[in-house]
Amino acid sequence: MIHEIPGNANRFAHELNRQGYHQNEIDHLAKQFAKIKQDIYIKKYLPELELRPGVENILQEAVARKIPLGIVSTSHEPQIHALLANQLEKFHELFKVVMGKESGRKTENGGYLYSKCLEKLELQPENVLVIEDSEPGLEAAICANIPTAVFYNDYTFGSAFKGARLVAPDLSTFSLKSLEKICLN
Repeated sequence: MIHEIPGNANRFAHELNRQGYHQNEIDHLAKQFAKIKQDIYIKKYLPELELRPGVENILQEAVARKIPLGIVSTSHEPQIHALLANQLEKFHELFKVVMGKESGRKTENGGYLYSKCLEKLELQPENVLVIEDSEPGLEAAICANIPTAVFYNDYTFGSAFKGARLVAPDLSTFSLKSLEKICLN
């Protein structure tokens, strides 16, 4: 299924390949598409985005408890930083590690980016909780041996999420303490 391919540019390239475009042309068009999409997203859509329910409360609890924060994403790092600056300004500088496409493929190499994030934060996997929204992200976290809770979105709804410690539509009914009880024990 197309939603199993991480990243819009990758899905775009997949579709171009399916339609018979040559690889050089696919690479060129996908690169152009990614840049245009990123610019539009940062300038037009990102300022309009609403946080998913419960995100700010979980972050407030984590900050109050001095829990290190990190992000591993399939998005480009400028998009991640723009989102943090626009939607979570008071938390932006508290994310010690932000790893996006520029750091490598999140969903490849046996959870490498998650492992690298753990290394940078000087944490052990059993003491960390990953919050994911996609099956490929879940699989990457599991490869790094990190307990994972999945809060699916409209796009990933219906995925199997095999191996997740918790699967729910959003964070609104959870505290960080309750997530720890469910996922880390």
